[in-house]
Amino acid sequence: MANTDTASVRVFSLNCWGIRYLSKHCPQRYAMIGDLLSKEEHDIVLLQEVWSEKDFLNLKKKLACSHPHCHYFKSGVIGSGLAIFCKHRIHDTFLYRYSLNGYPYMAHHGDWFGGKAVGMAVIKIGSMTANVYVTHLHAEYCREKDSYLPHRVVQAWELQQFIRHTSAGADVVIVGGDLNMHPQDLGNRLLRAYTGLRDSYLETANFDGCEDGMTLIADNPFISKKELVPFEKGIRIDYILFKGSSKTDMHCDSMSTTKGSIPDHPFPYSDHEALTAELRMEPHTPTEPGHDKKSMDQDSGKVAELVDILTEARTEVKVGLHCAERMRYTATRTGIMGLALLFLELAIAAVPWLALGAEQPFPRTSFYLLAALCCAILLTTFLLYIFYTMELKSLQGAEDQMRLAVGSLQEKLRGFPLPQPYSTHRKPPEGQEPSAFDPEE
Repeated sequence: MANTDTASVRVFSLNCWGIRYLSKHCPQRYAMIGDLLSKEEHDIVLLQEVWSEKDFLNLKKKLACSHPHCHYFKSGVIGSGLAIFCKHRIHDTFLYRYSLNGYPYMAHHGDWFGGKAVGMAVIKIGSMTANVYVTHLHAEYCREKDSYLPHRVVQAWELQQFIRHTSAGADVVIVGGDLNMHPQDLGNRLLRAYTGLRDSYLETANFDGCEDGMTLIADNPFISKKELVPFEKGIRIDYILFKGSSKTDMHCDSMSTTKGSIPDHPFPYSDHEALTAELRMEPHTPTEPGHDKKSMDQDSGKVAELVDILTEARTEVKVGLHCAERMRYTATRTGIMGLALLFLELAIAAVPWLALGAEQPFPRTSFYLLAALCCAILLTTFLLYIFYTMELKSLQGAEDQMRLAVGSLQEKLRGFPLPQPYSTHRKPPEGQEPSAFDPEE
């Protein structure tokens, strides 16, 4: 791309659903994804759920000509699943792993083992510096009773913090990934309100894709309609977000998604739909001086809205705190019962030593099995106690940060002047000439 004042970039994002030996038609779908990316030649490709590094290396080999620069973000037990491919040189990368990410004993969900995170890459696009982020947040398995909501809210909070603190020197910011949140969900509103990120689907006038921009649709053969209840047609949980800076304006000229079935192929690329956004960057146009007052009123409204969102987020985090405290108490109580049972068994074992000639009242096999059960209970409850303590610390830390942020925003809100009518024509006091009241033009 030429080094010009105005530039455009095509961004691609897809949750690949790449769980080896578990995801259906995984090798064939990766081959399809590689063919698509080689053909379309997007400037930036953001992939999630590339759980196997072998699959990443296969894609890297296949895209060596079209996307010579790439990076795989490693995290957790099986990896973060995040990868980026790019036409432009990647100058720097960084990975931030979320402090909360589900529960290890919910092995059938698997989020904890994946080490959910956000990966950042610093890329030069012409004369502009772009901070590109790819992320994947904890899934929502039951909307009516979402036990992971506090974790996802904290992840959204940490995501916005990471973006704000690392993008200060960037000309443009691009974020793509599976946020596992509906457009109006709390975490989504928190992320966009705090960072100023704009949603490509909402910003473009030229959209070609699924109805309402949905990325998890009932027509996809890999999707069970039970997963979408109560949303029969589908949901929108994958996003490409962007924002400019004081030096660069950014616009979304067009956006598209895949629509389930792929022509000439027996199945789609993934259980999620792929997103493509055409983003245009140009030098920032200063606002007119006459709009300063209107802009100040808008800023005041945004700060007030952000205070409300943060207050709602703090409430959800406090709910998570109460649940974690209750679970830690349960683990402690169960551990004490297991310890008491072990002491009782040791007392029974000491009977033959204290009463010479007495026989052991329990069969030896049952005795050993009961001892093993007591030890297993003690070990399990000890590990759970440690885990819930760590969860409490993370939730308390996030709640403290939010409390400080609310205080800062309220102080900022008090600093805004009271709204005044836009009209400068006022009625002069009784008995006074208008010329003495109004200044000369």
